[in-house]
Amino acid sequence: MTEAELTAFLRSHFPQENERCEWKEFKNLKNCWNSRKGEDVETYVSAIANMRGGHLVLGVEDQTLKVVGIHEFGDYTVENGRYRLAGRCAHLNSEKLRIQEFVTDDTGLKVWVLHIPQHEPRTPVNAHGHPWQRVGDSLVAMRPERLHAILSEPLIGADWTAQVVEGATIATDLDVAAINVAREKFKEKNTNQSWKDEVDSWEDSKFLDKIKLTAHGKITRAALLLLGKSECVHWLSPHPAQITWKLETEDQTYEHFGPPFILTTTEVLNRIRNVPQRLFPNSQLLAIEIQKYDTSTILEALHNCIAHQDYERAERILIVERPDRLIFENAGSFIEGEPEDYFKGAKTPRLYRNRWLADAMVEVKMIDTMGFGISRMTAAQRNRFLPLPDYHLTAPTAVILEVLGRPIDERYTQLLLDRRDLDIDTVILLDRVQKKLPITDEAISQLRRAGLIEGRKPNIFVASAIAEATGTQADYTQTRGVSDERLVSTLLEHLQRFRGGTSRPAIDQLLMPMVSKSLNSKQKKNKITNLLAAMKRAEQIRSEGRGPGAKWFVAE
Repeated sequence: MTEAELTAFLRSHFPQENERCEWKEFKNLKNCWNSRKGEDVETYVSAIANMRGGHLVLGVEDQTLKVVGIHEFGDYTVENGRYRLAGRCAHLNSEKLRIQEFVTDDTGLKVWVLHIPQHEPRTPVNAHGHPWQRVGDSLVAMRPERLHAILSEPLIGADWTAQVVEGATIATDLDVAAINVAREKFKEKNTNQSWKDEVDSWEDSKFLDKIKLTAHGKITRAALLLLGKSECVHWLSPHPAQITWKLETEDQTYEHFGPPFILTTTEVLNRIRNVPQRLFPNSQLLAIEIQKYDTSTILEALHNCIAHQDYERAERILIVERPDRLIFENAGSFIEGEPEDYFKGAKTPRLYRNRWLADAMVEVKMIDTMGFGISRMTAAQRNRFLPLPDYHLTAPTAVILEVLGRPIDERYTQLLLDRRDLDIDTVILLDRVQKKLPITDEAISQLRRAGLIEGRKPNIFVASAIAEATGTQADYTQTRGVSDERLVSTLLEHLQRFRGGTSRPAIDQLLMPMVSKSLNSKQKKNKITNLLAAMKRAEQIRSEGRGPGAKWFVAE
């Protein structure tokens, strides 16, 4: 992104300095990291961690967020920075600390954003031998009352979902249909067990103890989440057990879903507009048809939200459907490591926030606890030639997953279509390139030698793929149609030229010849309707009037 775009991004994501956010120039990172003046990187990290976590933006002007860049790093890198910080800041959780690097395309200025986790209970983070805190704009040694509050916090390990709900019973508070589905899923999981044919004869109390949803016949919060009747959520109050699906397209609506989650996640799935779409390989004229989203990926993401939700934060799980993507959001930080650690299925998590709930979800085939879920979603997107899942962990109290249903960069999609032999490590690197995320110099060299990227650092991009048979190139382009970016630029150029406004029929006449000829007239008009809606939300264009008589203009 350009310097202006980076400034806008920082202002939108970190708009205000407060106890949990600080902007600093720190042009010479090496010296300010090694100083002992009480106002350096380590001290700010200590203070922000002790104020329940937050963000430290390095390389920007104080007060204005103007990008000035970090010019001297010494031997500090994104990779080793968090471990060095952890070594200098006692009790800092290096697993949850993240350093995000931005480099401007036009001026080459570098900015770091440190995403600092909250301290662990009863363990304030120290720098230079002391715990620090923020008081207004000042860094001060921690006050006694703040230290007392930290030392009084409960120890990690209490599982909210394992708590017994006194007064709730199987007969009055659990859904019969949900219990029956749980039995069927449990039998599917244990199909090789000698006792599988006995499951249907078990009393509900025995079965629910077996799948770890009840404790000696007593109802747990986990049981109410997965199998509870919708009218029994009062047992969980004031903690909401709710999934909200929100549609943010040309149509806008929403719906709330409560327990039993073993049933209602399917209802959420059925609300999502999962239409088929076509992709066109360079090597053939026949289209490949795929669904916009992989069904198993939707359920995997949704079930992960349920399993990892920090219910004590009293927030709902949120599923947002936009024209080109699904966004899944659950409360609570990413529990262990980084999402990318799980892309290849090689990392196994050691911790689970809701162990009791997670174990039960494993027994009814909703999740696994070996870390393969993210790997399966990654493989599904790769096999469908679409961008890999995106995790956004900028907020320390939430995990946000985006699953895209359309290409970002057609060159990336074409490479996956034409080069199905690419290994997952290479695909992960190419995905980072198309998303303008940093990769190492070694990775750049590797991709360049393989002919998979073009350009010069930092402006590298996925290499273009060209139809091999020259005689078919024109037919191929007409069949595929031009990119959305080309449609947008054509329309903007037209509207800028004709400032008096353009009607919808005139826009159709302009753009329909550019849309893929594999679509019929109705599908072409729908595509243009969606394009206009997206441009209007992005404040690129505006309209006056309603219906066929409406006029479209370039936004001021």
